Amino acid sequence: MAESGNGDYCHDCYPYSIVVCNTVPYSIAMKYYLIAGEASGDLHGSNLMKEILNNDSNAVFRFYGGDKMQAVGGTLVKHYRELALMGILEALRNLRKFAGYLKDCKMDMLDFKPDVVILIDYAGFNLRIARVAKKYGLPVYYYIMPKLWAWGKSRAVRIRRNVSRVFVILPFEVGFYQKLGIDAQYFGNPVLDETARFEKNYTETAELFRKKNNLTGKPIIALLAGSRKQEIDLCLPEMVKVSERYHEYQFVVAGAPSTQQEYYNIFLHRSGIKLVYDQTYALLKHSSAAIVTSGTATLETALLNIPQAVLYKTSKGTFYLGQIFIALGIIHVKYFSLVNIILDKELVKEYLQFSLSDKISGELNQLLTNEDRRRTILEGYRKMKNLLGEQGASARVARIIVEEISGTRKS
Repeated sequence: MAESGNGDYCHDCYPYSIVVCNTVPYSIAMKYYLIAGEASGDLHGSNLMKEILNNDSNAVFRFYGGDKMQAVGGTLVKHYRELALMGILEALRNLRKFAGYLKDCKMDMLDFKPDVVILIDYAGFNLRIARVAKKYGLPVYYYIMPKLWAWGKSRAVRIRRNVSRVFVILPFEVGFYQKLGIDAQYFGNPVLDETARFEKNYTETAELFRKKNNLTGKPIIALLAGSRKQEIDLCLPEMVKVSERYHEYQFVVAGAPSTQQEYYNIFLHRSGIKLVYDQTYALLKHSSAAIVTSGTATLETALLNIPQAVLYKTSKGTFYLGQIFIALGIIHVKYFSLVNIILDKELVKEYLQFSLSDKISGELNQLLTNEDRRRTILEGYRKMKNLLGEQGASARVARIIVEEISGTRKS
């Protein structure tokens, strides 16, 4: 069991860590360079930064990220909305731009001379940065690992060679990565912290939420269409089609922070569907069910106990190329929603690419009218939460990073 600075056991760490806790600020400022390439990474990066500050009050941050990380403090080099690409073909079409971003990031990181580089998901970009950091002797910590279990094992060699510390946020990933010779550690899933914090502090009534957002008294169906414009382009129109079949409900979109209202209006202006920003958890809390684009939002919806149907759609070229990769064994995908991946079975229905509105409409009807179906989903959510374990992931990981980097400095 870990001990705190005063010699007492640290119950926040146990049983996840054996490092010695020390919340005394370090006299010499340590520099942290973080890279997050999308909205979920911005969220998790911001929470990690807050926890780093709790352990190192003099911490200096420089980062690729978003508004949430910027709110914590430090220097935002580039916003994730400039980096977000979706799909294989889309990435290939933007290779020159991508190469330019990589070059800029490498130069900026080396000019900053950080004590540690912290990478958050975004594998295609971050694994290239890890190689450069390693070459110049910078410690590299990977927080929220690339999904090698989906994309194959070819990147494992680069991770073993270039990454100093590996943290995962799905419990089954520990065994997977360890079989590849990567000493991955699981300290919890940070989404647990976010949803638990919301439920503890949220007191707004359904009536007040509706009034504040100019909503009617009809039951609400939440629409979570993704955080990237490419996802919104392809998935939101399918959701709008579903809404046309359920006049007794009101459909409400959770706006992505990086996407302006004018952009949503392209799809919503004739539908009567409302849009809310910065209230995703509150929207889910007051919803009867949700239609969710695959991603972190599926896990958030489950942790808030809202029955959901999951969809995903990409460009036709990317879809067919993906099917070829699956046939060749390059991509290994049994499920694509996090809920089903964690449980290793289909609890929530997943719909990919074709005839989405028809399929989702049928499942939504089950979610709204079939009590047995709803109970099955909620029971599955409970089992999923048990698999994820305790809260406090960001705090545990931050404590380890600060302790280890400060120890390296002293030595």
